[in-house]
Amino acid sequence: MNPELLISTRTRKTPFSSRVAACGAKAYTVYNHMLLPAVFLSLEEDYWHLCEAVQVWDVSCQRQIEITGKDSQKLVQLMTPRDLSQAEYGQCFYAPLCDENGGMINDPIIIKHSEDHWWLSIADTDVMLWAMGLATGFILDVQVSEVEIWPLAVQGPKAEELIKRVFGEEIRKIRFFHSRKMNYGGNDFLVARSGWSKQGGFEIYVNDAELGVQLWDELFSKGVDLNVRAGCPNLIERVESGLLSFGGDMGYDNTPFECGLDQYVSLEADIESLSIDALRTRPVKTRLMGLVMEKQVKLKDLRLMNDGKVIGMITSNTWSPKHSVHLAFAKCDIGSIADVQDLHVNSSTGEVPAIITKLPFNFESLGL
Repeated sequence: MNPELLISTRTRKTPFSSRVAACGAKAYTVYNHMLLPAVFLSLEEDYWHLCEAVQVWDVSCQRQIEITGKDSQKLVQLMTPRDLSQAEYGQCFYAPLCDENGGMINDPIIIKHSEDHWWLSIADTDVMLWAMGLATGFILDVQVSEVEIWPLAVQGPKAEELIKRVFGEEIRKIRFFHSRKMNYGGNDFLVARSGWSKQGGFEIYVNDAELGVQLWDELFSKGVDLNVRAGCPNLIERVESGLLSFGGDMGYDNTPFECGLDQYVSLEADIESLSIDALRTRPVKTRLMGLVMEKQVKLKDLRLMNDGKVIGMITSNTWSPKHSVHLAFAKCDIGSIADVQDLHVNSSTGEVPAIITKLPFNFESLGL
């Protein structure tokens, strides 16, 4: 029998928890001390539906760390090595947060509301405590809090059509990784063209629980002909898309360069960032790479082997029904990946050959 997840008041529910349960969630995980659905029908059935139709995700676990006050932009810039000096209102920035040694703390979406008002839509670590510590240590005039915002994601190729039916044609004007305030029930919700899939879609930052539940119901009532379903971030889709999970594929001991996030580090910029000096000099010891196996694999362990030596550890893996290969991410020793002779993983039935490649996967160049 599989272990059960016992839910208590310490594991927070969301305004949509009753709706998620009614839609038949079969499994949950805990993310930022909050419930996050993990499976509805099955991992593969959920995957195909996400790729073909439209899903509504309760991603309230993407907590919003709000930073306001005179020094808010200074604090946000201190936390990330990505240059935010040219950020405009409504822009969304994927940005690594790094400590004084260049180690990753989180990889949120940063949203600028104004010079004195920012949101960090965080992955699964307690960023608020770190931000409060920096604000105190650097004597900054800011207020740091976790605000009551419960994001809903609408993802899939039919997402824009569904969102348009609720918010109107204006929604089509929102560019990728931009947002704007949209009226719903007399209240303004921030709506961004973003989401943790590569199937297209939007995230709605719900700031009123009651209206949020009303919105959930309306999305379902207006999406019947679009085959709308409840969904959640999907392992198969995210691995195929090269989307990384903080705490699994990367962590405190990694720099952005070791995670393939080079483009989000502004090494040449003149910015006051806690990590920028360390990132300019810290050697890169590992690199997150992609692996491709030609048959479905049940891993015996997470080691990546080359000519009898361990050169890396697998962080995520899944069977890809679209490409009929087994895919994985692996944290590899950077000195070993250039000299691949006999690369394989250990499965329950023996050694399985693997091909190593850069991320994200380029399926066309791989002949898939």
